[in-house]
Order: sequence, then C-alpha cells, then structure tokens
Amino acid sequence: MHIIQLIEKKKNGLPLTTKEIEWWISQYVLGAIPDYQVSALLMAIWFSGMNPEEAKTLTQTMVTSGDVVDLSAIESVKVDKHSSGGVADTTTLVVAPLVAAAGGRVAKMSGRGLGHTGGTLDKLESIPGFRIELSSEEFAHGVNTHGLAVMGQTGNLVPADKKLYALRDVTGTVNSIPLIASSIMSKKLASGADKIVLDVKWGSGAFMATKERAAELASLMVDIGNLAGRETVALVTNMNQPLGLYVGNALEVTEAIHILRGEVQGDLADLSLHLAGEMLLLGGNASSLDEGIEMAKATIGSGTALQAFASMIAYQGGDPRVVEDPTLLPQAKSIFTIESTVSGVITTMNASAIGRAAMLLGAGRESVDDVIDPAVGIVMKCRIGDTISEGEPLAEFHVNRKENLEEAVELFHRAITVGDTLRESESLIYTRITGDKS
Repeated sequence: MHIIQLIEKKKNGLPLTTKEIEWWISQYVLGAIPDYQVSALLMAIWFSGMNPEEAKTLTQTMVTSGDVVDLSAIESVKVDKHSSGGVADTTTLVVAPLVAAAGGRVAKMSGRGLGHTGGTLDKLESIPGFRIELSSEEFAHGVNTHGLAVMGQTGNLVPADKKLYALRDVTGTVNSIPLIASSIMSKKLASGADKIVLDVKWGSGAFMATKERAAELASLMVDIGNLAGRETVALVTNMNQPLGLYVGNALEVTEAIHILRGEVQGDLADLSLHLAGEMLLLGGNASSLDEGIEMAKATIGSGTALQAFASMIAYQGGDPRVVEDPTLLPQAKSIFTIESTVSGVITTMNASAIGRAAMLLGAGRESVDDVIDPAVGIVMKCRIGDTISEGEPLAEFHVNRKENLEEAVELFHRAITVGDTLRESESLIYTRITGDKS
C-alpha cells in the first residue's frame, strides 16, 4: 500500500477502504508519511468528500490512535453534550447542573478556548480555587456523588486529530464536512460517553455560515455516532447573535448563575433547557423530550440545579459562595457604556466580530500561549429586533486595560446594523436530527 495510490483514488472520487484509512492514519501518526503527501490527500477529500462509512472509519481510527477514557466506574448512563462553538455559548455551565439535579449523570471532559473567549475550563477557572485537574478516581467519585464533574482532556486523547487539524489549518482544508465531523466525533467517542447530544451552530458567530451546511454536518456526526454504537442526537441552532448576553469568562459564569437562580430568561436559557431535556431523554430519566424539558425547568424552580452547581464547585476546590454572590468572581476595574450612534431597529449582528471585540479586551486567546483575563468582556444590552434610539446603550465593556479599547469599540459598532425595519426573525432551533433523520 502506498499513499500515492490513496491520493489518486480519492482524487477520482472513489471511497477509501477501512484498511486504507487505518493504514494512512497509523503511518502518519508514526511519522512514516510526510505532511506534504497527507496535505494532498486532505485536499482530495475536501473536493471529493467521504461517505458515512468512510467518515466513521476515519473517526474510529483516530479514536484508537491514543488514549480512550474508561468511564465504567461511573454509575448509570453517561450522556455527553458538545457544542460546535459560538459567542456567549455558556450552555455547559447551565445544562450540566440541570441534568444532574434531575437525576442524570454528567461526566464532562472539556478543553480550553482559542479565539474570542475561553473554553469551558477557562470559564470554570474564573471561579476562585476551582480545580480542573482531577484523577480518574476523583472524576468518577464526583459524578457518582454530585451528579456532575468537569475536567480537562487527557494529553494523549486522539493524537491523530491534533496532527491532522494542524495540517488542515495551514492547507485550506479546515471546512470539509467529513473532516470536521471526524475531528469532533473522535474526541467525543474517545471521551467514553454512552450517548451524545450535539449542538451544531450556524450563522455569523458559527463555523458553518448557513443552516443547510450546519444540518449536513450534524447529520454526518449523528451517522458516525450511531454507526459507532453511541446513540446520538443533534440540534442545529442559530448563532447570528451572541447566544447569551454576557461575553467573557467570569461574566458568562455570572449569567449561568442568574439562569440557574431563575432570574434570567432568553435564548441561552431556552436552549439550555432543550439540551438538558435531550440529555435526560437519552439517559433514560425522561420518557419524552417534553417531559425532560419540564424536569429541567423544575430543578430551577426548586433550587436543586443551583445546589448541584454549588456542590460541583465545592467538590472541585472552588468557592461555592459565588452562586449566592457572583461579585466574588473576578471583577473588571472599569465599565464603559457603548451607546448607539443612530436610531432605528437592530436588524443584524456579526456575532464573531462581537466575540473578537471581547478578545481584544483580553477575554480570549489569539495563540495558545496568551493569558486570559477572566474579569473582562462585554455585556450586551440589545438583541436583534430591538428598537434603539441614538444615545441608548448597546453594551457595557468590562475593561482592565485600555490599549485595545478603541479598536474593540470600533469593531463592536461595525458588528451592529441598525435599519428601518426588521426582516423575518429566525428560530433559535432550526432542526433536530436523530438516527431516523427526524
């Protein structure tokens, strides 16, 4: 077998066999195939695509290239949730306590963020004392005792994906649906969950620009999960504006607390309840999606979801008092109000640009070595469809350093479009995809 044969085969639109995929992934991880030849194969895949069986084989081969997490010490069904990423997407910090309080088990392995804001780990580490490095025994005990635990991914999880993603990033092959699907699902399968709920974003703040492309990606990921024996459900959701109102690490923890206390409603709360309902249904805690959503809602009213969050924080070394007093989280030195320069109706937002403005303030990383400031970010004061007058607040900027403030403000203003009338509004959830394509 030779890599040139595989390049030619895929270039001509033919499917690769299981043995061919297993061979080139194993040889590439070992360093026996050079980057330039794998780059050619990735470009051939970008043009010709992959069928679900190929994508499933690629995914499973990447899974076995490194560690596979054993969650057998955790009682009951383990349901994982993954979001394809967005701006002010704080769903994990809301969903995990909702599910745990309703009787589910959430064993969440997360990563750090690279881009506009931190990842789930960075957000949790803004809680004073919170520890994300747990042994496997501590992790299992946390889930069994408190219903949930969140920890960092192991260093040798899916090394094939790390090598391939770095190569895709410099060869223009990132936005290939089978390559994206296999990258995401390899990490989910290697993390040991029994069942998986996916939140696939589309829009100005998402990786996929259109809902149709996002649905295509979601459908393939569901196929991969189900072919691998992990029941998988996907929602395709709107990211044409920040999901929540708070963009930034400690700020997003604050919003999650407000939702769990029943003080805030909106898109972030609505989507979190829906995702929690999906997880409770897959985990066997609810007999229908509607029942799962109602069970999740009930945990907010009873206070048990907030208690579950506080218990996890305390178990992992954090200060649980933050759920009662979010001002114990890191606070920015200065708050600047950003006002509208015109009057009209907010017709569009560029969510990615808003995220980049928050990154300029220090809320995110441009490179893996950058240090995040947990206190800074943006609090939105408007949504698409709002009528705004000149001089009214659009947002608050929470700032510790001012060197990039002017650039961030300019970028933010360019991200907001104000017009005379609003076009037809788009739903938060576009579609739900299961193994039956329903």
